[in-house]
Order: sequence, then C-alpha cells, then structure tokens
Amino acid sequence: MKKNILHIVNIYFVLPYFIGDQFLYLKNEGYNLNVICSPSEHLKDYAQKMKFNFSEIEISRKINVYNDIKALLHICYYIKKNNINIVVGHTPKGALLAMLASSIMRVQKRIYFRHGLVYETMNGTKRQFMILLDKITAYCATKIVCVSPSVYKKSIEEKLNPEIKQIILGKGTCGGIDALDKFNPEKINSKKLKFLKKSIGLNINTYVIGYCGRLVKDKGIIELVEAFKQLVIKTKLDIKLLLIGDFETRDILPPNIIKEITNNKHIIKTGFIYNDIQYYYALMNLYILPSYREGFPISVLEASAMKIPVLTTKVTGCIDSIIENRTGIYISNSPANILNTIYNLINQKGSDKKLKQMGEKGREFVLKNFENHIIWPIIKEKIYT
Repeated sequence: MKKNILHIVNIYFVLPYFIGDQFLYLKNEGYNLNVICSPSEHLKDYAQKMKFNFSEIEISRKINVYNDIKALLHICYYIKKNNINIVVGHTPKGALLAMLASSIMRVQKRIYFRHGLVYETMNGTKRQFMILLDKITAYCATKIVCVSPSVYKKSIEEKLNPEIKQIILGKGTCGGIDALDKFNPEKINSKKLKFLKKSIGLNINTYVIGYCGRLVKDKGIIELVEAFKQLVIKTKLDIKLLLIGDFETRDILPPNIIKEITNNKHIIKTGFIYNDIQYYYALMNLYILPSYREGFPISVLEASAMKIPVLTTKVTGCIDSIIENRTGIYISNSPANILNTIYNLINQKGSDKKLKQMGEKGREFVLKNFENHIIWPIIKEKIYT
C-alpha cells in the first residue's frame, strides 16, 4: 500500500523554500504527496510542477479561534478522505494544527519539523505562551525533526519534549539545497547575469553586500541598515546593499528604517524572488545574515554554494551554518561590529584572496554535508520508512 504524506504549512513560500524538489524525489520513490496551505496564486502551478495534491484553507500566523477551528476540521476531513498515514507539520501555526488534527484522527506517523524557536526573541507572557504551544505541538507529535544541532540542543535544555522523540537530518537543514544544478556558479549564464546586473542598476565594478530573507527586526535588518549607512560614508568604493525580500507586518521594521531602505540610492530592495534566485546570489561579493534567531538559515547554504563568503551571528541555527574563518566569519548584532568587520574585509591587504578561499571552502562544506541528494535519502529512512 502506498504511503500518503500530507504536509501542512501556513504560507506558500515555505513549500519551495523548505521542501522543493524533495516532492519529486518522494513521488519517484512511490509516495503520494499532499499539501494543505493558505490560499496562494502560486500554489496551483507549483502543485502541477511538483506533482502533489493540495487543498487551500486560511492558516493564519496569529491565534484566531474561529479560523483555527475551521482549519483544524478541514485538516481532519482531508486526512480521512485521502487516507493520510503520515502528517508533517511546518512553521509554528501550521505544525500546531497539523499535530492536533493528526492526533485526533489517530494518524500513525505525526512529524513536527521544528524550524526554529520563535519565542527566543520574545519576553514575558507572550514568550511563555509560545513555549506552551510548542510543547503542545511536540506532545502530539510522534517524531520531532530539529533542523540544526543548536535547535536540537536548546530543545532539550528548555525541556520542550523528551529527547527520545527528537532527530536531526545529517548536520542539519530540513531538506538540503540543490548545489549541483541550481546553486552552482559554474552554471550561471553570463549574458543573463549581465542583463540582470544592468536592470537593477549595478555597475561592472559595484561591490555588492547581499541579504536574502524577510525584512524584519529579528533578522537584524535595523543593525545592518545602520551599519551600511556608515559604510557608504567611510569607504570610497561603489558599494550597494542588495536586499532580497520584503517588509512584513509581523515583527515590522521601524518607519525610519523602512524609509531608509526605500529611499537610499545605495540600497536595492527586490522583493521576494520566486525564480532564478541563484542569479541574485551571483551578483554578491559578500553575504550577511545578522540574525537574532534562526532554525537553520538556508540562505547561508545557498550563498556558500555560490562561493560567497558569509558573515553571520553565533545565535541558534546560524552558529551551525558556517565554519569560522574557513567558510565565513561570525559577527555580533552591533552596527559598529558589522561596519568594522565589512570595512576591514574590504580594505585589508590580501582580503580578496582570503574571501575567495572562504567562498571555495563554503561550497565544499555545502557539497559534503547539505546537498539535497545527500539529505533526501536520510529523510526517507528516518521519517517516512
């Protein structure tokens, strides 16, 4: 009998970001794939491309009793109708509803992907409430996949669940990345790259510092923008900050930072990029993620696979994503530290050679540990078999 897998997420972009071609791999391995997700204009085309069935229902990030009960009942009905025997929950809200519904329906395998600890940057009652919700999700799960060693460790320290329930996939991530075909600098079309560079206003010798992700406070965007403003004044280079992502209402940036990003001629904001994002990485000289918390930052792996040296923090998730002074450098969330680290890297004698070596070692690190053809068989064995 074929195994029927149901992935539950609250928002569409989680699917290509966390799962991607893993859908096709599992389909070829004989599994039936299903997805429940909030409505999205991209979902139908993506489902056809990745060969999974889907159902849309609003799964909001915030607590909404009426909508949450409605979504819970919808999931229960879908499980029964489609004979689902494995349920996989992603993101705090999607995972909570997934584990509750699959427990109610007595699904044998209930997998909670802990993509991070959202409460790490919270305080007081809100923090305690989010910890409680995570514990409920973990209690209902039969297996918990921690996406990084640091998330695994902190989950035990914070007593979110018994350790026997937890696993980790290799050295981390939820599915690896395609470093052979997609995130491979050898497969970048030079004409296409040249056209993109010109279309977003970059000159031939522009030095590009890149970031890819949500433009929110938790990602350290405030500190990054403040540091970059000073860097523009301090350096004589033609320098740009390339922000791939968009603003969000949750964890929203202050108005002055939004205004700076929008109006500063040295800052390029692209919005979310759904196709050919590897070409945007190919524009970068340096990648930076000054985050306050992560699960496992996929963007760091993507940058490393493209031979881009990385600057990131020593927080949960990020600490597992580089090898210090070999594939990248750790920074703090201080604007002064960000500024000084970047300035020194750009201006130190021999820095070009050092950064090039970091990029090369970064790609080796990804190919050895996080290429998706390495991770997918582990997922099949540890989760779905």
